[in-house]
Amino acid sequence: MSTTPAGRVLVVDDEADLAHLIQGYLVKAGFEVTVRHIGTEAVEAVREQGPQVVVLDLGLPGMDGVEVCRQVRTFSNCYILMLTARDDEVDKLVGLSVGADDYMTKPFSPRELVARVQVMMRRVHQAGSDPVLGHGAGAAEAAPGSHRIGSLVVDHMAREVHLDEQPVALTRIEFDLLAALAANPQTVLSRRQLVDLVWDAHWTGDEHLVDVHIGRIRKKLHDEATAPRFIHTVRGIGYRMGSGR
Repeated sequence: MSTTPAGRVLVVDDEADLAHLIQGYLVKAGFEVTVRHIGTEAVEAVREQGPQVVVLDLGLPGMDGVEVCRQVRTFSNCYILMLTARDDEVDKLVGLSVGADDYMTKPFSPRELVARVQVMMRRVHQAGSDPVLGHGAGAAEAAPGSHRIGSLVVDHMAREVHLDEQPVALTRIEFDLLAALAANPQTVLSRRQLVDLVWDAHWTGDEHLVDVHIGRIRKKLHDEATAPRFIHTVRGIGYRMGSGR
């Protein structure tokens, strides 16, 4: 029997009992798990240990989950699953707006959390690269395995994006969403289709999570929703990629 861990996960929650409960379920599922209870220690753990997935409580004392997420996003592209104590839309959007990839509201099923982590880890293995932000320098041309939409080049093989020949730093989820749209130009993809392509066909979270990530991508591409150059909203359905207005 193989003893190779399924991946590295960092659990960050100031509720020690809950943190260790989550740890137990994840270890049972085959993951290597580290636990931290303080925001500053969590940032250092990400820097030193390079986990592929971070399970992060939004309501940490001192440096809260929002600030942890902001700091982590300056040097790491790990998946971040945010935990929020209230079923509050503001809490969810605040966490997602600073770079979290998904969220769960307490109380939650530990088994569902493990399933979400497993989905994220499968994306890590499919991408085949370390969870660190990094993009090549210089001009980008649409090579095999790439798509060009106007001045935007999405390189699927290198997992790089260039706008006006300048690199654009995206999180893993952001890249996967943009790549899915770029690979299907002028095709309307529903939220559910994008969830199936980017998360997993068995993923059961809120499909409107797609909207938040699309909003972050647009911001990084300087793409206004009211006058889009790249990502067009098809009301009541989803999104399509296409050059021009």
